[in-house]
Amino acid sequence: MKREDNSLNAWNIWSIKDKELLNLIICRAGGETTIRIMDSILKEPKNKNQLSKSLHLDYNTIVHHINIIKNHNYVTEERFEKSIYIYPSQKLFKSLEEYKLVKEYLKMKKHNKDE
Repeated sequence: MKREDNSLNAWNIWSIKDKELLNLIICRAGGETTIRIMDSILKEPKNKNQLSKSLHLDYNTIVHHINIIKNHNYVTEERFEKSIYIYPSQKLFKSLEEYKLVKEYLKMKKHNKDE
């Protein structure tokens, strides 16, 4: 669902039904990092070391964000051989359209702030 009007006033972000997802991304200082991690996991499951290297983030930052995302049930962990991989959960897949809208809103908000 694309928005024709690029002003933040045209958005009613609070109409999103998945308030937990909204709060996880918009209402936290680390929302942009959370998006980077979730986007990476949506492309391909990874372990925490792989996330740290591919996103150029400190391992402890990855662990912190994964724990928050996992507590909200948007990712799951599965052991494969000697590694624990992070996968998107069914809850995230069910909220994927709203996730995209929240990302778009955050991007627009940041763009308007930079102007």
